[in-house]
Amino acid sequence: MRLRPHHLLCGLTWVGKGYSPAFTAGMDAIIRRLAAGETVEIVAGPDDICTPLLREQGAVAHCHGASVTVRDRAAAADLEPLLGSLAVGTRLHLSAADIDRLRVDFRAGSIRRACALCAWSPLCSGLAEAGYPGVRLPGGGSPG
Repeated sequence: MRLRPHHLLCGLTWVGKGYSPAFTAGMDAIIRRLAAGETVEIVAGPDDICTPLLREQGAVAHCHGASVTVRDRAAAADLEPLLGSLAVGTRLHLSAADIDRLRVDFRAGSIRRACALCAWSPLCSGLAEAGYPGVRLPGGGSPG
């Protein structure tokens, strides 16, 4: 599956709340694919979450905005020490142990620069602080 770097962070706290019913359904499908162990290819621009929504949102889709590109760069810089290169075209597999490790760092705030101006940040922060109740992407054990 094709994902932008910041969507790796979004998956850590995904509980089914999104921008629209179509976004929520699409994100649920992505989370199921991640949980099944599907390989991720890092992309710039619209990914498997955004692309189906372009028909719904048209040319004004936020995935084309400069702020989202900045968010991707921040996410990649924060995640690379943990996951290795996240350059466009990189392929990776997130294990349950990887997900657990990312959640520990997310909760600690060390991989959250991409979240700074995100409208969903308060929700994600609350979920992390509470130990990730109701998240849909399973890890391997205690996430926080």
